[in-house]
Amino acid sequence: MKKTFPLLLAVIIPNIGYAKEWNFDVYLDKTRIGQHTFRLSEGNELISQAKFNVKVLFINAYKYNHNTVEHWKDGCLKSLESSTLENNISTRVKGESSDGEFVVNDGKAKQVLPGCPMTFAYWNQKVLEQTKLLNPQNAEWLDTRIVRIGSEMLDVKGNKVEALRYKLDASLAGKPKLNIDLWYRADNQEWVALKSITPEGYTINYKLR
Repeated sequence: MKKTFPLLLAVIIPNIGYAKEWNFDVYLDKTRIGQHTFRLSEGNELISQAKFNVKVLFINAYKYNHNTVEHWKDGCLKSLESSTLENNISTRVKGESSDGEFVVNDGKAKQVLPGCPMTFAYWNQKVLEQTKLLNPQNAEWLDTRIVRIGSEMLDVKGNKVEALRYKLDASLAGKPKLNIDLWYRADNQEWVALKSITPEGYTINYKLR
């Protein structure tokens, strides 16, 4: 199975008071393949952890472990450190704000980005206003187009709630990279669901647990 999962994410650090937490079960089509957890501290440290395991005929066909720690201030990303193990391929990305710029290094090359970049920080609705987003998994600085689709009723933790749906498309040098749908509760704007269509045509669903 080819590389299909876009993002995200984090190391669990004990003894931190978390202001918010999102725990998702992750499904490939209708099969649960793992989980993805996001934890935001009161000091705006975002910690996330994703772990997926796809089996075909009881054989591990695809394994994915991704961890990221991000530090935020005034809505701007100040630093990030991520590690990804995708099957047997390991990737590390580091980034830090310096002198009004954001320097990110994937171990092969450095990029100098504007001083207030954003990653795919779905938990922050300001992500919906961006035309550029940084993928913390591979340091790609992606062109993004985000449109509001409308409102619909969505099953969240066994309850029907009204949710606003957005479509996010991301590309690099004109080549499509990500195709993502996002849902936020209409009453409090909390992020509640995600769906992504992979290049191979698989559907990835994030469901709150």
